[in-house]
Amino acid sequence: MLTGAPAIHHLLRHRWITGCRYLSAIISGFSLFIVLLLTLTSWLHKPTIKPLNPLIPLDPDLVDLTLLRNATEKNAVCLDGSLPGYHLQRGSGSGAESWVLHLQGGGWCSTVDSCSSRQETPLGSSHYMPRQALFVGILSQSSSLNPDFYNWNRVKIRYCDGGSFSGDTMVQAKNGRKLFFKGQRIWEAIIDELLSEGLGKSKQAFLTGCSAGGLATFIHCDNFRALMPKGANVKCLADAGFFLDEKDISGKRTMQSFYNEVVRLQDVGRNLPNECTKRTKPSQCFFPRELIKTIKTPFFIVNPGYDFWQIQHILVPKASDPELHWLRCKKNIHHCDSNQIYVLQGYRTSMLDALSEFQHKKDAGMFINSCYMHCQTANNITWHSPTSPRINNKLVNAPGSKRGETHH
Repeated sequence: MLTGAPAIHHLLRHRWITGCRYLSAIISGFSLFIVLLLTLTSWLHKPTIKPLNPLIPLDPDLVDLTLLRNATEKNAVCLDGSLPGYHLQRGSGSGAESWVLHLQGGGWCSTVDSCSSRQETPLGSSHYMPRQALFVGILSQSSSLNPDFYNWNRVKIRYCDGGSFSGDTMVQAKNGRKLFFKGQRIWEAIIDELLSEGLGKSKQAFLTGCSAGGLATFIHCDNFRALMPKGANVKCLADAGFFLDEKDISGKRTMQSFYNEVVRLQDVGRNLPNECTKRTKPSQCFFPRELIKTIKTPFFIVNPGYDFWQIQHILVPKASDPELHWLRCKKNIHHCDSNQIYVLQGYRTSMLDALSEFQHKKDAGMFINSCYMHCQTANNITWHSPTSPRINNKLVNAPGSKRGETHH
């Protein structure tokens, strides 16, 4: 069960420091290593490279990108009109009929200009996507780093629509190019292709996602379950996707306004769950707090109470801090003064309050820690390692990790 917080300074100055400071440093180094590894791989055109980090399997598979067949005919294309894609690594043995799908994150775009800029990045065009992906964390092939899913069929679905796989329209950009907001069609087309690849005969299916992909998991979870074979064990997990509708430090609802624009520009509303849009406006149904009220599929939420992306973009967006009083604090939580710590504590409390109803649902679970990070399941260090965050000494993927909140 969720527990009350200790004194503010004790929580952020002592427990966060002892439990998460070193973890953050390790993750930063690990992320840099992954970037260098993929860059070298692309340059040398070799299928594998000997890793330097002991938390990476000795011979990690770099999984090839598969571009979606018949995507153009289905109008299921990225922002620039290119083909969407996914990476699939086949399961084996006891996991041959089990599937885990991971929806990539990467934020959203809410204006024609910002979406046009994404057309020339991997988040808007498959022309810029890496041709191989290193499967780590919940997608790892290592039985020691990913004991539950290492031999399942594992899929990473690339994100290139800017609307959490939920838009369906097209607009003309100022440069004369077209902007294709076809996230909903991409979702449907990729799932349809994976069904033909064996997902349609699965005995277990697990839909997961990180950040904007985590939000997409909330949106599509029940639809995913409906597409699976009758009798299959189907569950969903959203990692760092529980975005809050909270006021920023200037008193404005920056995230609410931003989501309003995303939903309007990309015509997202008609693809959100009907049970939600019948009781409130579509843009509110882009917030997980509303979505979880009607999700029927067993669901697990992984989120830090001090999600650094949310702190930097929802609580303290740039426009709310013109004199940059929060700049050092946002970059490093150890530089926050007592007033800033109090504000951060309030944001964490708001997240726990938003989850209070969910925690009592029958088929619901959560893992809410107090680290200053964003996304934990797609990283070996935070997914299953000696330094991974714990609740009652249990990892997020350990047996019995049902619900709770930790300060480590």
